Formats: sequence, structure tokens, C-alpha cells
Amino acid sequence: MINSYMTSKDEKESLRRAYYAVLRNLGLEDWFLIDFSVVGRDTIRSMNLENRGVDRVTDVLSFPSVEIKFPLSLCEYAGDIDPLTGKLFLGDILICRSKVREQAKEYGHSELREFVYLSVHGMLHLFGFDHMNKEDEEDMNAHQDAIMADLGINR
Repeated sequence: MINSYMTSKDEKESLRRAYYAVLRNLGLEDWFLIDFSVVGRDTIRSMNLENRGVDRVTDVLSFPSVEIKFPLSLCEYAGDIDPLTGKLFLGDILICRSKVREQAKEYGHSELREFVYLSVHGMLHLFGFDHMNKEDEEDMNAHQDAIMADLGINR
């Protein structure tokens, strides 16, 4: 389940589709809640500095609320389940609107494609994926590519 803020109707639907594609790719059911916001350059820059010590605008930031370990057993997260939704809150994702525009233009594809790609990237981070070394980066990229293909979205 996705809570989205400052997103268009098309973006909300694309987020929903991307979320379910990520779940399919990881072999998971809909047990999760993610808060997703589209923000401006100043907000994402200050969040990047505050949380990562990097003083620059970035395209996407993910803030996990729990550390996910596979194979996933919800019993391990029983204390983290939201009693109102019955879902495990994974965390927050912030995407910078102007970076979506810039990168879509740079890569020669639509803004919606870039938005979905960054959303998938952020969700994979919440599920514990990273790209800090070559092996992890290759694994994360393979998942991203498979998810984008599942969505029928290519470059």
C-alpha cells in the first residue's frame, strides 16, 4: 500500500503498479505500507545533507523504518505492524520533481518513465537492496530491469 503526496493521478496509478511489480519480483504479498512524497530541490538537498552528509540535490532518497531480511517472515516484525492498516511500515521515499524532469530530458525518455524508475529504485532500497559495491549494484540493477520490464516500461 502506498500513501502518496504531491503526485498527479497518473503518478499515483504508476506508483501503485510499480509497488505491485516490486512485490511480484521479490515474491512477496501486499503486507507493506510506504509513504511517498514528491518534493522540491531545497527539501531534497537539505534532507540529503541532514541524513547522508551530502550537500547536493539528488533524485531520490529512501528512509527505511525497519531492516528487511530475506527470507521475510512477518512474525519477526510483529511489533512494527500498524494496528490500523495491518501493514508493516517500510519507510519513506522522496523524489525530486525537477530532477525527474532533468533526467528524463537527459536520458531521452518520458518524465513518467523516470518517475517510475526512481520509485522502483527507492522501493528496492526500502526492501534492503543497495549499490554500495559492484556485486550489490549488479543485483539491484537486475531487479530494477526485471521490474521495469514487467511494467512494460523500457528506455
